[in-house]
Amino acid sequence: MRDVEHASRSDHVSPHQARAGVVLGQGDDCALLAPSSDCRLAVSVDTSLADVHFPRDASAGAIGHRALAVNLSDLAAMGARPRWFVLALTLPEVNEQWLEGFARGLYDLAHKHDIALVGGDITRGRELSITITVHGDVPGDDAITRHGARPGDLLAVTGTLGNAHGGLRAWFEGQRDECHPLVAAYLRPAPRVHEAMSIRGKVTAGLDISDGLLADLNHLCTRSGVGAHLDASAIPLDPALVASLGASDALEAALNGGDDYELLLALAPEQEAAIREALGGTLHVIGRVTSESGITGITSTGQGWQHFQGQGLQGQGQRSNDHGTGATP
Repeated sequence: MRDVEHASRSDHVSPHQARAGVVLGQGDDCALLAPSSDCRLAVSVDTSLADVHFPRDASAGAIGHRALAVNLSDLAAMGARPRWFVLALTLPEVNEQWLEGFARGLYDLAHKHDIALVGGDITRGRELSITITVHGDVPGDDAITRHGARPGDLLAVTGTLGNAHGGLRAWFEGQRDECHPLVAAYLRPAPRVHEAMSIRGKVTAGLDISDGLLADLNHLCTRSGVGAHLDASAIPLDPALVASLGASDALEAALNGGDDYELLLALAPEQEAAIREALGGTLHVIGRVTSESGITGITSTGQGWQHFQGQGLQGQGQRSNDHGTGATP
């Protein structure tokens, strides 16, 4: 199964790996990599479990895509350029057809973002489990972090919110068309890697929305020592989501659904035009950073995803649990 199957048995460096700075790939106890000069290394690890983070009856290609996408979104959250990843795959049984589909979904996304697989391990276990560690680099002090937001900054997101939650609900209601716009948003998220790289040095703080807008905004506010005021009418909702859930539930999905993997950004008002241009116009201002703690302007009964408290997919709870390696307040 291409590089995944031979993750620890091949010393071949492909042209794709060579472009990514791989000196020695699979075949030894470690890969040898060539970091870019004057860059800092960004590293994140995430484990995805069947029926906790993704439905086990999704296509193998969608599972492979999603497993890498959520990790790439962590790099995007920091404005990092993807470089390398390693994969640990636990399978309850060996199914070559499934493995081929999984590899296709994984590699299609990896090549799109020019990230190279440099090692891995496949084992047999009780449950399907996928652990990916991604590495990226970011120049000097240009990393986007959670702790730079300042009172008076605008709060903005890079796309519509809530679609992934709408797709998850549709899946539980029996929708199995993976090209359905809401289902596709959940199973095949598009990490904002290139967009984040284009705005390094232009935003004061940011992160990706994995746990829901309110939960992730709270992470940003806590780290920055600020508060926020949101404009509910400005939160971007896809008409397909509103048609599926109704306006009220669509807004709740945007606030607390999670798995959107859009960027939530804090930016100085004078930077709005430059950032909007860099993003090709895809920027929605939804509020402002305040000096008072707490989040105002929104009424919601949801809490976003809480570590180890969700019911998992079998109970129709959400699944993300704050992707990333850093401790979350």
